Amino acid sequence: MSLQTKYLLDESRMPKFWYNIQADLPSPAPAVLHPGTLQPVGPDDLAPLFPMELILQEVSTQREIEIPEPVRDVYRAWRPAPLYRAHRLERALGTPAKIFYKYEGVSPAGSHKPNTAVAQAFYNQKAGVKRLVTETGAGQWGTSLAYAGALFGLQVEVFQVRVSYDQKPYRRAVMETYGARCVASPSSETEFGRSVLAKTPDHPGSLGIAISEAVELAVQREDTKYALGSVLNHVLLHQTIIGLEAMEQLQMADEWPDVIVGCTGGGSNFAGIAFPFIGHGLRGGRKPRIVAVEPAACPSLTRGRYAYDFGDTGRMTPLTKMHTLGSQFTPPGFHAGGLRYHGMAPLVSHCKQLGLLEAVAYNQVECFEAGVLFARNEGIVPAPEANHAVKGAIAEALRCKREGKADTILFNLCGHGHFDMAAYQKYFAGELTDEHYDEKELAMALAGLPSVPA
Repeated sequence: MSLQTKYLLDESRMPKFWYNIQADLPSPAPAVLHPGTLQPVGPDDLAPLFPMELILQEVSTQREIEIPEPVRDVYRAWRPAPLYRAHRLERALGTPAKIFYKYEGVSPAGSHKPNTAVAQAFYNQKAGVKRLVTETGAGQWGTSLAYAGALFGLQVEVFQVRVSYDQKPYRRAVMETYGARCVASPSSETEFGRSVLAKTPDHPGSLGIAISEAVELAVQREDTKYALGSVLNHVLLHQTIIGLEAMEQLQMADEWPDVIVGCTGGGSNFAGIAFPFIGHGLRGGRKPRIVAVEPAACPSLTRGRYAYDFGDTGRMTPLTKMHTLGSQFTPPGFHAGGLRYHGMAPLVSHCKQLGLLEAVAYNQVECFEAGVLFARNEGIVPAPEANHAVKGAIAEALRCKREGKADTILFNLCGHGHFDMAAYQKYFAGELTDEHYDEKELAMALAGLPSVPA
C-alpha cells in the first residue's frame, strides 16, 4: 500500500481570514510604551512609521481579520503551501513518531516572509506610500519585501546586517533583481550608522542597528514608511495563514499534532505555525506541546530577561515587554542570520510567560547536521534558520523512539537554503564552528535595560 506524502489544498480553500491570538489569550499582553512618557503609545505615535490599517491590526483584539482580495490574489502564486509527511526521515530515525512539515520554501522568495511582505506592501500602497525602508539579517525578509514592492510599485531600501551582507551576496543580488537597493549596516548613510562606525569601523552589524538605520530614514520623508519582517503583532498575524492551512491539511491526513516545533528569531514563522493551534486549545480544543527552538548564540527565550526594552540599538522605537538580551547586545556572526535579533516578539514572549509554550536552544553545528540528514532523506535543503526547527523535530522524534510513543510531530520548514550553500560548504569542510556570545557583553546589555516601573 502506498503512503501519502503530500497534502495539498485547492486555491479555493485558502483561508480568507488571518487569526488573531489576542482574542483568546487569558490575559492581554502588556502595553507598548512611549519611551519618553512611559505611557501606552497611541496611533499618532506610530503613524510616522506605519499606515493606519496596520496600526489598527497591531492593537486589534478581533479574532479574525479579513485578508484583502488583492493580497489573496498574490498569495495564490504559491499558497496554499504543501504539507508533507516525512516518511523517509521517520525511517532513517527509526522512530514510531509521525513527522509532518509545512513547507514555506515554495514562495517566490523562498521563505514564509512574503506572507507579511505582500500584506504590508498592499496596505502601504493603499495609504499612498511611495517608499518602504527596512532591515534584514540573512536576507529572507529583504528579498520578500523587495518582491512585494515590485508587485505594488513601491521603492524599497534595505539595510542588511554587515556580516550577512558579506556572507550571502546572492541574497543581495535577488533583492536587486526585484528592484530594491541593499546597503550594508552599519552604514555611512545615517547618523546612527556613522556613530557606530566611528567607534567600531569593522562592526559586524546587528538587526538592532539595522532597524535603527531604517527607522531613522523612514521618519525623514512623508512618502516613506518603515516595514518590519517579524516581532510586531500585525506581522505575526499575517503569518497565521501557515497554521490555518496546516490545520485543514492535517484533517485531510486524519491527524492532529501532539507536538509543534518552530524556529524562533523574532518569532513570526513560529507564531505562524503555532498560534492557530494555541488558540484552538485556549478555546477548548486539544492542546499540543509547543516547542520554540532558538540558536544558542542568540538565546532570547532561554537566556533573555522578560522586560521592557527598545526594539533597536539606537533606541528610536517604542518600548515593548519581551524576552530580551538587551538592545545593545551584538550576537556573534553565526550563519542563521535571520535568528540574530536581541528580542523575541512580545506576543510570543507573553505566551511563554503564560506557560503556553516551551523553549530550547541548540548550537549551529548540530543544527546543520540535522539539516543535512533531512536533506538526504527528504530532498529539500533547509535554510540555516529552518535547520533549528529540523533539529527540534528530530529531537522530539528520537524522544518518541526512546519512549515508544507514536506522537504526531508538526514543524514549519520556513525556507530553503539555496542561497546559503557557502555555510553548508563550511560545514562539510569542518570550518563551521559553534559561535558563543560574550557573557560579559550580555551582562552589560541586560544591565542597560530601560528602567520601567512595575
